[in-house]
Amino acid sequence: MAKPRLKIIPLGGLSEIGKNMMVMEYADDIIVIDAGLMFPDEEMLGVDLVLPDFSYLLENRERIRGIIITHGHEDHVGALPYLLLQLNVPVYSTKLTQGLISVKLKQRRARSETKLKVISPGSGITLGRFKIEFFPVCHSIPDSVGLIIYTPVGTIVHSGDFKLDYTPVDGKPTNLSRLAQLGAQGVLLLLSDSTYAELPGYTPSERVVGENLDRVIAEAPGRVIVTTFSSLVSRIQQVIDSAAKHQRRVFIVGRSMSDTVRMALELGYLNAPDGVLARLDELKGMPHNKIVFVTTGSQGEPTSALVRMANRDHRQVHIARGDTVVISATPIPGNEALVNRTVDNLFKQGAQVFYDRVAQVHVHGHASQEELKLLLNLTKPKFFMPIHGEYRHLTLHAKLAESVGIPKDNILVLEDGDILELSPQAGKITGKVTSGNVYVDGLSGGGIGSVVLRDRRMLSRDGIVMVIIAVNKQTGKLIGRPDIVSRGFVDIREAKDMIEKSRNLVARALDHGRNRPADWGFISTKVKEVLNRFYYEQTKRRPMILPFMVKV
Repeated sequence: MAKPRLKIIPLGGLSEIGKNMMVMEYADDIIVIDAGLMFPDEEMLGVDLVLPDFSYLLENRERIRGIIITHGHEDHVGALPYLLLQLNVPVYSTKLTQGLISVKLKQRRARSETKLKVISPGSGITLGRFKIEFFPVCHSIPDSVGLIIYTPVGTIVHSGDFKLDYTPVDGKPTNLSRLAQLGAQGVLLLLSDSTYAELPGYTPSERVVGENLDRVIAEAPGRVIVTTFSSLVSRIQQVIDSAAKHQRRVFIVGRSMSDTVRMALELGYLNAPDGVLARLDELKGMPHNKIVFVTTGSQGEPTSALVRMANRDHRQVHIARGDTVVISATPIPGNEALVNRTVDNLFKQGAQVFYDRVAQVHVHGHASQEELKLLLNLTKPKFFMPIHGEYRHLTLHAKLAESVGIPKDNILVLEDGDILELSPQAGKITGKVTSGNVYVDGLSGGGIGSVVLRDRRMLSRDGIVMVIIAVNKQTGKLIGRPDIVSRGFVDIREAKDMIEKSRNLVARALDHGRNRPADWGFISTKVKEVLNRFYYEQTKRRPMILPFMVKV
């Protein structure tokens, strides 16, 4: 009898930055690594969040032994509230990550009786035929781990999001000696983070950021407002340290930032000397050069604290001349315009703004090319699969693997939904499962379809035309000429003639001397055809046409 093969199926995170989710299965056992979301791009009109399509997991729910989370960033945990509504399986993560997940489940009011299990870096668990060991990696959030997965076909190393910072803020560097040990014993497959595979050299250390933040806080004449991701706990620690050193007090602004800071303080991942953290109601009368704010809004999100301040819309904090704003993050691809607009608005109000282009106030949390090569050389895997990145990042990472001597045939570049089957000798893509985007719009947990998005794009480009057709209830004949109303297509006052002509065209098309009423489906199609052709000839645009029938 043929031995079962190991299957590896990415459901998200390959060919995009975000919504990371990876499935591994052997015989009757399935484990899931990460469950992230992605933020929408400009094309996704009105969409709040994008989730991976996890219908494959729902179809195989009986076989899922657990979900393992590598760290607490949105693109790795953000889909959990939606997934756990439909699946009741244990979720394994480190202490800080579990704290962030709990905060998220509370905010979304998802059921929190789900089994959240805490593991510590260096420990291991067994799920079915998989034995998993967690090793510490350095990233832009404490308590990040990579995974060593022992399977019946061989050992797999999953890097998680990582970089090699030898002087990290929390003092816990990536465990390279454990990886070297594994490399000596034999690694079948390495899955490694490709986010910054385009960047040559090494990623700078967090220490550089700490020094620059310290300089800004020391020299700022007035208040300092630092904005970053709420999950960037090590950056918040650096701000607290510098504020304490220069006798300033720290105010946390914004709900998600306050929730995270409270949780990180309770769990001991943030340390604040007595009297440094202050409440917003203590702000009155405090000298400006004694204040530091920490807030969200580094991505220009419209509802965030910083953007409200920039638009003079925040209840408690207004930008004043002499304020210094530090944006300690790089824009997520697609958010550049929002961030630039926020920076412009802050400058307009007299603030001094430091952001990634003008000062090194942020370093990213991902390995650059030399670090990626080092990981490949340490683990010496037989097969290599780049993960976490757009297609170009995966391809460039594959080239790096080739440059350090991994045979081209053993490098596997997959996309979401591909099924990779692995035996100790061979790896090949054998099929596809359902994968793709699920769009979350407002409160619709199930997501909206791509048809809705297509309609929104059409409406946003060419507008809408409504045709109201009155017919006699008894005879089915047209009564008078149809009425035409349009929104976002043409200015009715200026295009009066064209609208009149189109009313006549519809009347002519429908005035079919016969007595028996025509079928509504026929009328509707006919109206759309006639008007589509006419409007395109006149304006070279294709508005959405909606015919309505009124029986009189």
